[in-house]
Amino acid sequence: MKNFVAGLVLAIGVTGVAQAEGDATAGQQKTAVCAGCHGVDGNSMVPTFPKLAGQGEKYLVKQMVDIKNGDRAVPEMTGLLDNLTDQDLQDIAAYFAAQKTSIGQAKAELVEKGQALYRAGNMATGLAACTACHGPSGEGNGPAAFPALSGQFSVYIAAQLKKFRSGERANDGDSRMMRDIAAKLSDAEIEAVSSYVSGLH
Repeated sequence: MKNFVAGLVLAIGVTGVAQAEGDATAGQQKTAVCAGCHGVDGNSMVPTFPKLAGQGEKYLVKQMVDIKNGDRAVPEMTGLLDNLTDQDLQDIAAYFAAQKTSIGQAKAELVEKGQALYRAGNMATGLAACTACHGPSGEGNGPAAFPALSGQFSVYIAAQLKKFRSGERANDGDSRMMRDIAAKLSDAEIEAVSSYVSGLH
């Protein structure tokens, strides 16, 4: 009897998890409004709009929830998520996460500096290496909701780092992790590391 109860509890738990996950097929049908800025497959053609393709589901859901709730200000998205349910957001995230990210190209003259910052940080300023959270190939960390950076537009990355640095973007939680990191970056360092991750794969 104990085994039956334990099995039933496990089955209910697994079912609950399955229902909470996004459905990529359903998500594709819900992304029409997203395509105008982010591309049909999540690979935006405009460098000020982020590529969503290949991004972690958990990260995408968090960003959409933050934007919907007003915890992350993105004027271009005002009202676009208001009528979407939590399941809609999960489905959309699942669809974009299943797509392949297009890779950009780093500026040759910035590769050495960008690579050094990404892989080793800056000991003089106490800057941690980006690889610690975003992975050696820029793949991110799905379970921790740390975003993938590989192939992302350098213009977009630079803009977000500057927003974290100024405090304009503050949806990195109570840890202030990205705000504290960005505060240690100069404009030249932001340009170099943003360029580097664009070509990282």
